[in-house]
Amino acid sequence: MKIGKSGEDYLEAILVLSQKNGSVRSVDVANYMNFSKPSVSHAMKELRRKGYLEVAENGCLELTQEGQSLAERVYERHRFFVNQLLDAGVSQEVAERDACEIEHIISEESFQKLKKNYEKSI
Repeated sequence: MKIGKSGEDYLEAILVLSQKNGSVRSVDVANYMNFSKPSVSHAMKELRRKGYLEVAENGCLELTQEGQSLAERVYERHRFFVNQLLDAGVSQEVAERDACEIEHIISEESFQKLKKNYEKSI
């Protein structure tokens, strides 16, 4: 099920925050992404409805298996493109911003070919 760029960004943020902090609440996502709490609350509701996210009794956000898989895929792409751009001499800020765009629009086929080509070169 396709969730779009913003949904993928939310899943990626939850993944990154959970790796960093262990547990994640909606307020953490709002602060991390610099979004309003109502916007994040609405997005979390949609991600739950689509089966990517669950909310524990203590209010912590937990990615479902499908949500975790998608978040990891998006984050892998993000890291790959940030590293490629940094290696090319792009500033950290621009590399992060551009990678966030590229990660959502590149096809799986193109990404896998680029990744394979890069791995052959190292």
